Amino acid sequence: MTTDSPSPGAPSPGTPEAPFTLPDGRPLPPWTGDERGMLEGWLDFHRGTLATKCSGLDDKQVRQAAAEPSELTLLGLVQHLAEVERNWFQRAFAGLDVPHVYGEETGFPLSPDRGLDEALADWRREIARGRELTAGRSLDDLGHVPDGPLAGTPINLRWILVHLIEEYARHNGHADILREAIDGTKGF
Repeated sequence: MTTDSPSPGAPSPGTPEAPFTLPDGRPLPPWTGDERGMLEGWLDFHRGTLATKCSGLDDKQVRQAAAEPSELTLLGLVQHLAEVERNWFQRAFAGLDVPHVYGEETGFPLSPDRGLDEALADWRREIARGRELTAGRSLDDLGHVPDGPLAGTPINLRWILVHLIEEYARHNGHADILREAIDGTKGF
């Protein structure tokens, strides 16, 4: 038997207007709803997870690489994901000719001279701009791959949202390892 309500003692699934949040403040995606709400809910959850992995750390800690020979850091992840947000929402979906956030993207870390607060502000600004550009748009609306061997290939907003969920989920796995190496903090 299925039911529309959670079992006794289970947390309320929330709604897009009032999502259920974890104790650390991250919104859980809606447990029921339409495709757009699910995609945006999961993307917001993964964005929140990255912010949580950086919370309470200082600029020295977010520059700490955890798995040699990799130079990957939490600061580098935040900067990379600011670039990802700009690339897929502004350049690919909206077709805007905008430069990289940190100059030419060359890998991790992108700009070691910037601090965490500045990087998080840049990242949040890119998220807000992406939301602005996609508000009211259909998941079937098209953009185009902006560069590389597939430049000009049509992609829809649905593909972009799924890709960003994948991108964040993969990098949040990296962030888990980095954070545990920095101060022992574990969790999803």
